[in-house]
Amino acid sequence: MRTAPDFAPSDPTFVADPYPVYEELRRDRPVTYDEGTDHWLVARHADVNALLRDRRLGRTYLHLASHDEMGRAPDTEWHEPFWHLIRNGILDMEPPDHTRVRRLVSKAFTPAFVEGLRPRVERIVDELVDTVQGAGEFDLLPAIAEPLPVTVIAEMLGIPEADHHRLRPWSADICKMYELDPSEPSQRDAVRASGEFSDYLRELSRERRARPGDDLISALAQVVDEGDTLTEDELIGTCVLLLNAGHEATVNVTTIGWWSLFRNPGELARLRADPSPLPTAVEELMRFDTPLQMFERWALEPIEILGVEVPRGAELGLLFGSANHDPSVFDDPGRLDLGRAPNPHLSFGAGIHFCLGAPLARIELQTSFATLLRRLPDMELAEEPRWKPNYVIRGLEGLRVRA
Repeated sequence: MRTAPDFAPSDPTFVADPYPVYEELRRDRPVTYDEGTDHWLVARHADVNALLRDRRLGRTYLHLASHDEMGRAPDTEWHEPFWHLIRNGILDMEPPDHTRVRRLVSKAFTPAFVEGLRPRVERIVDELVDTVQGAGEFDLLPAIAEPLPVTVIAEMLGIPEADHHRLRPWSADICKMYELDPSEPSQRDAVRASGEFSDYLRELSRERRARPGDDLISALAQVVDEGDTLTEDELIGTCVLLLNAGHEATVNVTTIGWWSLFRNPGELARLRADPSPLPTAVEELMRFDTPLQMFERWALEPIEILGVEVPRGAELGLLFGSANHDPSVFDDPGRLDLGRAPNPHLSFGAGIHFCLGAPLARIELQTSFATLLRRLPDMELAEEPRWKPNYVIRGLEGLRVRA
C-alpha cells in the first residue's frame, strides 16, 4: 500500500489549497489507501456519489458488529459522553434506528416550518448589518457569519436568549472531535462540551415536555408517529446535530464564499449588477471551495471500488472537495461561475444521510448574501484571511472587510 501523494491534512498549505492534490488523485489513484490517516480515499464524483448511497457502507458499524469484530480499538472510556451524544443523533445512526428517528424528526422539522423561519432570518440579518453599517472596517466572521445561524437555531429550538452565547463554544468544541487526528486537549474539550450541552438540553427538554412552547424542542418532545416517539437521548442528539451541522456549514460557507467572491471580482461585479440568480450563486459557492472536505464511512463488508479491494472494517474518506471539482461532471471546475447550472455538488451529501438542515442553510445563506449585497454594496476585502488548521470542517480564522 502507498500513501496518497501529498495528502497532508495537517499541513496548512494543503488545507489552504487541496485542489491540485485532488486533481492528481482523481487522475492517477481515484481510490487509494492513505497510511497517514488510515483512510481509503475516494476522489471522483461518480464514486463518492454512489458510495454515499451504498448500504454496504455505514456511518457506524455498531448495529452489526463490535469494535473487536471489526478490527478496531474499543472506545476510550473517558470519551463516553461524546459518543453517547453523537450516536443518538441521526448522522451516526443506521437503519432501522435512522429510519425511525429521521421520520419522527421530519414530522416536526417540516418544509413549512423551515420556510416559516424566513422572515425571522431576514430580520436577524438586518439587525446584524445595522451593527456594522458605517463602522468602516470589521470582521465578517464574528459580526455576521457566526451570530446568524446560532441565533436562528437557538430561537428555533427555543433556547432562552440569555443562554444563546453558550451555544457557539459548545458546538465548536464538539466539532473538534471530527478532525482526523485531534489532540488530547481538543478531545477533552469535545467531551466536556458534550456533557455540558447534553445536561443543559436534558433539563430544557423536560421543561418543554411538561409545558410545551412554540419551538422545535417542544415539537420534538411531543411528536408521535405510528406509536413511535423520540427518546430523551434521541431528542438531545437531534438538537445538537441541528446546531453543529447547521451552524458550522453556514458560518464557513459565508466567509469562504465572500473570500471566493473577492478573489473573483468579475463574478462579484456580475452578482452586484444582478443579484436575482443568488440561489444558483450560493450553490456554486458551496461547490467552488467546499467547507466540508471529507465525509467518512465504514465498510460493513468487503467492497470493490474501481478494481480496488477495500476490506471489511476499513474507514473510507469520501473527498467532497475533490468530487466537487471533478471535470467529468463540472466544466472548468476551477473557475467560479455563479450561473453554473446544473450544479450537482455533493456539499450536502446524498442518500439517507443527506443533510436534514439543507433547506434552512439555503435560506440563511441566500438571505445573508442578498442583504450584504444590498446594504453594503461597496464592501471590499481589508486583508487576506488565514485558514484555520482544520481540514475536515474547513474554515477561515476571520474575514476583515471594509464597507
